[in-house]
Amino acid sequence: MACVSELLALARAELGYRESPAGSNRTKYGAWYGLNGYPWCMMFVQWVFAQAGVPLPVRTASCGQFLGAARAAGQWVTGGYRPGDVVIYDFPGGAATDHCGLVTAALPSGVRAIEGNTSGKSDSNGGEVMERIRSNKYILGAWRPKFDGEETMVYKYLKDIPEKFRPVIGQLMTAGIIQGDGSDPEGNGDVIDLTHEQVRTLVFVYRGGGFDRKLQAAGMETVVQ
Repeated sequence: MACVSELLALARAELGYRESPAGSNRTKYGAWYGLNGYPWCMMFVQWVFAQAGVPLPVRTASCGQFLGAARAAGQWVTGGYRPGDVVIYDFPGGAATDHCGLVTAALPSGVRAIEGNTSGKSDSNGGEVMERIRSNKYILGAWRPKFDGEETMVYKYLKDIPEKFRPVIGQLMTAGIIQGDGSDPEGNGDVIDLTHEQVRTLVFVYRGGGFDRKLQAAGMETVVQ
């Protein structure tokens, strides 16, 4: 079974995919699921997890049914979101559970997530796979997967992170990319709650220049010059 990084790599490979023709809800995800032509945000999530070999709590195209199954499985969380979580949204108007996404990063006031059937014009029926930033006010909660062999160590404070990774995580905190502000030199007041795998992934992305735009926006030195 895949780990978080492999799961997210599969999802990222789908970025830019669009339904065809536009406005039809016809996609390879719907064809795979057996409901082609229907709203497909949850079918996209189901497809990604199936490709990764990671079991979901229920096979469904409904965000509401997925939420209920996640709660019944005891894997429903309402905060401290992590990469790999499947978030359920409630946007103003419409259904109570009208969209979903796959978390790629936790942000100070929300999440970054890869979502199917979204766009800049329509949050929940836009016809494209995109990575979006969502405020906590729209998130009802998330289903948290259990990955085989996943590193279960969680670092609560900055000071708990291995020394070789700590400076990078401190930089990301100061830039506002992850929670905490990095202001405490000892890290005692900076609660982060990151798994060992998350720390390693963040450091890998940082070293590759993946956060350079945000570092530059925060007035900080970039990695790739």
